[in-house]
Amino acid sequence: MGVMLRRAIGIVFLAAICLAADSGAGVRWTMPAGWKAEAQRPMRLATYSVQPGAECGVYFFGSGQGGSVDANVDRWIGQFLQAGGKPSKAAAKIAKRTIHGWPVTMVDVSGAYTGMGGPTAQAGPAIPGYRMLGAVVEGPQGSIFFKFTGPAKTIAANQEAFDKMLESLGPVR
Repeated sequence: MGVMLRRAIGIVFLAAICLAADSGAGVRWTMPAGWKAEAQRPMRLATYSVQPGAECGVYFFGSGQGGSVDANVDRWIGQFLQAGGKPSKAAAKIAKRTIHGWPVTMVDVSGAYTGMGGPTAQAGPAIPGYRMLGAVVEGPQGSIFFKFTGPAKTIAANQEAFDKMLESLGPVR
């Protein structure tokens, strides 16, 4: 086999790996180009780092677990504060759509990010200039939560990639 043919096969193989879909809970999606898959973490199907300084976590807690769509959206919005420490409820954008027959609730919120919070974690000091794009996908085995958080500039530059990742959602075959 010639050197050129081996290189061509290698390039095709690497491209296939880079474009491979991630999956979990009966749903698959394609990681955006330029995002980096991170090591496995508890309660996550996937974690992607997006430079500079952003992260997209994909969570699945089990069928019927993880709380309602509205409870998650409210909790996510509550992790952001507006000027003067005001809540972000009025500033957040919530949209609903259907992808491959699955209901998807999307949230877009910006402000000072207080962190994960929740029953097992303390909210940290608010970090100004942050943004989160989130999506709750009501998949065949339960809800899958996509949470893309980081500096507002990084999130804005990658919003199209996040949207394309959601559009790539499909059933695991």
